[in-house]
Amino acid sequence: MLAIELVIQGIVQGAIYALIALGLVLVYGLLRILHVAHAALYTLGAYIGVIIVNQGGHIIFATAVAMVAVGFVGIGVYRFAYKPLLDKPPLIALIASIGLFIAAEEIYRIIFGAYGMSFAQPPLQQQIELFKGFHLSTARISVVILSILFIGVLGWLAASTRTGIAWRATVSDAGMAASFGVNIEKVRYINFFIGSALAALAGVMVALLNNLVEPTMGAVPAYKALAIIVLGGLGSVRGTLVASIALGIIESFGTIYLGHVMDRDAIAFTFLIIVLMIRPQGLLTRR
Repeated sequence: MLAIELVIQGIVQGAIYALIALGLVLVYGLLRILHVAHAALYTLGAYIGVIIVNQGGHIIFATAVAMVAVGFVGIGVYRFAYKPLLDKPPLIALIASIGLFIAAEEIYRIIFGAYGMSFAQPPLQQQIELFKGFHLSTARISVVILSILFIGVLGWLAASTRTGIAWRATVSDAGMAASFGVNIEKVRYINFFIGSALAALAGVMVALLNNLVEPTMGAVPAYKALAIIVLGGLGSVRGTLVASIALGIIESFGTIYLGHVMDRDAIAFTFLIIVLMIRPQGLLTRR
């Protein structure tokens, strides 16, 4: 019984990691940039969701607004922070991204305060009995359902639409794709919009689970998401999904059995280091 509960809790946490890491995979696959500032967009989505709900808005409306608003902010990040640096070495864009993330944390601290923000009346807190003796909140169930839904839509978009074909062609060879009439800039804008919207969704979901949004909430998820995309094989969507769920389950079990030795984040990074020592090329990538 305990094992089943831990697996379910791990899947919930892994779903959050997957939503955050997929945005990084989209950006890295297209531009070969490690988009650390992605975590700042995740935090922004959480703040927008909490503010709208506290002003009387429904959680569904708040989530939709957060995703759209942060999606456009993501486009702005590409346009003004990354586009001017595309002809520079990747390290320059990485430094710019880290700087943008740190600046965003300070901006959130100035605007929203340093002590965090919570829902006045947290939504989706009803408990549902999945099986005898085990209850799960509506918020946790929603995290898994929405993650499956949006990841499925993303997979369909990539495999079955002209936009997805253009995206995959741009990833493979941007110059060749452009010669066949693909609008490279449009593909990049769509890429950043989708990735940033997924980050906002993850931010709202974490705000629901923890009932707390604070300026630095994106710091640890940023490091974990970067490790996850490396663990999954840089640019591999399937590998990222597997790594996200695996990390969530390891954290869940580790907190119970190793919690007296190290905390949750230490367990997660220990697992990531061990796996990368064994398979530095990632879980689903050939050497």
